[in-house]
Amino acid sequence: MMEKEIEKLQELIDTHSNIVFFGGAGVSTESGIPDFRSVDGLYNQKYDYPPETILSHTFFMRKPEEFFRFYRDKMLCDTAKPNAAHQKLAMLEKAGKLKAVITQNIDNLHQMAGSKKVLELHGSVHRNYCMRCGKAYDFAYMKNAKGTPKCDCGGIVKPDVVLYEEALNTQTLSEAVMAISQAEVLIIGGTSLAVYPAASLIDYYQGEHLVVINKSPTPRDRYANLLIQQPIGRVFSQITVKGA
Repeated sequence: MMEKEIEKLQELIDTHSNIVFFGGAGVSTESGIPDFRSVDGLYNQKYDYPPETILSHTFFMRKPEEFFRFYRDKMLCDTAKPNAAHQKLAMLEKAGKLKAVITQNIDNLHQMAGSKKVLELHGSVHRNYCMRCGKAYDFAYMKNAKGTPKCDCGGIVKPDVVLYEEALNTQTLSEAVMAISQAEVLIIGGTSLAVYPAASLIDYYQGEHLVVINKSPTPRDRYANLLIQQPIGRVFSQITVKGA
């Protein structure tokens, strides 16, 4: 028996064809990717700095060895597979209903599930560039590198990931703003909406169907037309996509 909130979500999906999804870490944790903000005991024993410090531009420039130790350990997960949320979103796009996935995640799982229009606000661990000559390097190169990854030219290879203190890509931002402002239905999923400026993009939504799916409360819950406080994979596993 489907719960009434999920029935309502199914109805919104069935009756609209301009849906946008805005997601965060909770979409990936169900695939086994750790949320670095949830500090665990192991983490405390291994690192001398909090993750927000390590993942800052200043720290990257000052202590690249320590940065890459954390980065390889915590951010490079090659065993994760797309879960029901990733898969259903890809099916919704294929069925012509979903216009864009806007994600704060950097793990490529949406693309692995088959989504084509993915706006990565914080970049991707699958793209890496030499800071000196611009040569591109793949995920495997970064995973297998020892210490600080270096290019053939001697430059440091930096992940195409937006660190704290760095600006978001303006092209990606403007595409996200356009998608959200034109959406009929905006589904926010698996994010506490605590990271700015990404979270402020929600302000551009002008429609009447704001859906929030998250296990814990978010600052937008009171504005939601539909609030589902459950894991996002569990919710999407109950959704059927017609015409996919």
